[in-house]
Amino acid sequence: MRKCVVLIALLWLIGHSMAQTRDSVFVLPDTAKPLTLEDFYRLILKYHPVAKQVNLLSDVARQEIRLARGSFDPKLEVAYLMKHYNQTEYYRLFNGSVKLPTRSPVTPSVGLERNKGEYLNPEKYISDEYNYQQIYAGISIPLGQGLMTDERRTALKQAELFSDMTEAEQIKVINKLLLEAAKSYWDWYYSYYNYRLATNTVRIADDIFKRTKANFEGGEIAAIDTTQAKIILFEREVNRQEALTSWQNSTINISTFLWDSLMNPVDVAPQLAPVNETELVVLSATTLEELVNQAKTNHPELRKLNLKVEQLELDRRLASEYLKPKLDLSYYMLNQPFYPEGVNNNFTFNDNFKLGVDFSFPIFLRKERAKVAQTKLKLTTTQYDLQLAQRQIINDINAAYNQVINYGIIVQQQRAMADNYIRLVNAELLNLENGESDLFKINVQQEKLFNAQSKLIKVMADYEKQKAILYWSAGVRLLPDN
Repeated sequence: MRKCVVLIALLWLIGHSMAQTRDSVFVLPDTAKPLTLEDFYRLILKYHPVAKQVNLLSDVARQEIRLARGSFDPKLEVAYLMKHYNQTEYYRLFNGSVKLPTRSPVTPSVGLERNKGEYLNPEKYISDEYNYQQIYAGISIPLGQGLMTDERRTALKQAELFSDMTEAEQIKVINKLLLEAAKSYWDWYYSYYNYRLATNTVRIADDIFKRTKANFEGGEIAAIDTTQAKIILFEREVNRQEALTSWQNSTINISTFLWDSLMNPVDVAPQLAPVNETELVVLSATTLEELVNQAKTNHPELRKLNLKVEQLELDRRLASEYLKPKLDLSYYMLNQPFYPEGVNNNFTFNDNFKLGVDFSFPIFLRKERAKVAQTKLKLTTTQYDLQLAQRQIINDINAAYNQVINYGIIVQQQRAMADNYIRLVNAELLNLENGESDLFKINVQQEKLFNAQSKLIKVMADYEKQKAILYWSAGVRLLPDN
């Protein structure tokens, strides 16, 4: 009768502990504070040094555009030259002008000349009618080289493309940072709940050992049963210690991503716990197609290469421009529409003007043709890089997708396996009640159950990590933009 009571007590203890272990591992205590992956991401994006460095890239791009726009700033030019020798003023020359570069080939300018002296060069001569002064206004325009594009316009367009490249680089760096953070988070998730599971198994083994020891001291069971229970307790304490070390190390690793507003590193608070709020959803072929299409359009690496192709195309157009002859035309009206004293004057195009034509053309064009050829080679190389990158990215997406599908199936199978182990333990308990089993067999089945539950937590974490890799491969992340 006493053996029957002992058996029933052990059966109740094992069954109750199993149910409690199965149901309570993922139920956080009231003292724990959940930290979701989305909240973890937001902390990283707000305070992490890499995220702050990435934000500086926007400032770099703005300064590049500002630098290129500086070529179109109005330019004030003043030249003054005087010669005085042997009590004689040979000449006194002054020329002040303002040039107004535009994004078109035309460059307007307006200026004032004042020239006088005993030995003035005739071409510099200005009559004394207006105190040796002359106002001029006109334009210069390239009719050959520089008509379609020039260095200033090309530099500005490339700076604007650089800004887009900077944005793509920002997304690339941030996505990589968040991928590493996600991997660390799910490692932390596994180690945290695996430690909770290991702690529960120790508690169960300890309860069984204490009951077994008490029963042995009461003479109901043999001494070997206490030895076996003690061995099982030792094994599970070792497993718990290993799980504790893994949890501590993963907590240290997760802390490397956390900083405060003063750029001080932050340790993960002991009460923080990872949680998985997403349901296991098997991705469809439609999802894969959408990710591939999105990668072709918006993947940061492909965007950068596409923008680099556009930049090289601008270089090619500029290099081709130098194959044309240089033919610059300038026309300046003199003392029109005002005299230097401010009096109105009528426009005339066949008098009171300066006209200039500047022509040059290298005969062999070796330098220019080589520059065009070099640019075309760079352009072709980059286009090959673009094709290879697109192929690699699509392959990476397909491989990651297959891994996600595989892990999804494994999670379902592992979950079913853990449930079946529960049934086996229950069946073994029934056999024990009928006298057809013993504590050793119960412990073996329990050990298999706990291993199955631990592996279930592991494959759940691996599934989430692989899902993060899938979206990273497509150039996106599982977090809405803020």
